[in-house]
Amino acid sequence: MTEFMDVHHNMKGITPADLLAAHNADVAIQDDEHVKFKKAWADPVTGRAFCLSEGPSADAVRRIHERTGHPADEIHEVTVTV
Repeated sequence: MTEFMDVHHNMKGITPADLLAAHNADVAIQDDEHVKFKKAWADPVTGRAFCLSEGPSADAVRRIHERTGHPADEIHEVTVTV
């Protein structure tokens, strides 16, 4: 499976509880698209949130986020890691 990093731009004021709820919503239905959401980060000041996932395609990740009500603004394939 391929890793993806996605970015959400409109989450100003997000709290740790909000981030956990959004992440848990993705995890609850991730099997529908054969995606595994691994980790999430957020900055409440800038409103950016980031999710690391593994799945068959960026479209699969996109569909999960859309269904849970927080569509990703960007999805990037992670091709190099250290």
